[in-house]
Amino acid sequence: MATRKLRFAPCPKDAPAYDFAGDTLKQHWTAIHAGDQEPFPDAKRARALLEQAGKAAPKGVDADQLAERLQDAWRAFHIGDFSHAYQTGAALGPTGASVATKALGIHAAYLVEDEEDRIARFELAAQLAEAAVQALPDQANSHYRLAFALGRYSQGISIAKALKMGLAGRIREHLEATLELAPKHAEAHLAMAVYHAELISKVGSLVAGLTYGAKAAKAEEHIATALKLCPKAPIVHVEQANVLSLLHGKRGATDAAAALLKATKLAARDAMEWLDARHALQRLP
Repeated sequence: MATRKLRFAPCPKDAPAYDFAGDTLKQHWTAIHAGDQEPFPDAKRARALLEQAGKAAPKGVDADQLAERLQDAWRAFHIGDFSHAYQTGAALGPTGASVATKALGIHAAYLVEDEEDRIARFELAAQLAEAAVQALPDQANSHYRLAFALGRYSQGISIAKALKMGLAGRIREHLEATLELAPKHAEAHLAMAVYHAELISKVGSLVAGLTYGAKAAKAEEHIATALKLCPKAPIVHVEQANVLSLLHGKRGATDAAAALLKATKLAARDAMEWLDARHALQRLP
């Protein structure tokens, strides 16, 4: 798949400057990837990706080169250079899809104002992730990035259209695949919580339960798991607020506001977490 050239708005000027140069990236990796369980892209990891991708692997790129390019892309992501992260990752095909789709998705979620453009970017992210699922089906984040992109895309179109396209079933399928491969994937637990809560909110608990297996108890269970796995990540508390609002409406407003406030008080460890916390601040009543 050819890399699509896109315009990327820069991070806001008041965003802090993060430094992940050299070995600093590896030193902080476990903390900043606790949510998505992405393995550190060293040469061993790169070699495994090339072997698994087979014919879909980038041509003329060996394990050391792939590791270097993936680390470069992830550094760019964590400091907020989403354009470089996306372009570098996408140029590597399925082996770079994890960083490319995450960069594209986070940027679209927070820094793209035009609704049609945002939806188009999530659609592109889904295409990249779909190719990764085909080439790297045993990688948890192949499935998670696809579920994330489809979920955000479905939120941008009408519920009737999303359900008619079968997106609810596809999202759940890939979230379940993610959690089977990586049970401690906190972001997948968050997405699964939102999946249950959003369907209940959109179509009612009876239809959501009978047709899609969506249950409020399941949403609460997945949120509790994510909070246990990643209590220091702002997005966990942001999504907790979303689930409380979806399930309880005005009755959950106080608890939702408390969750958002918690997100704003956590120290952001990279550009994504800073954007998550800023979003929480903007939503506070």
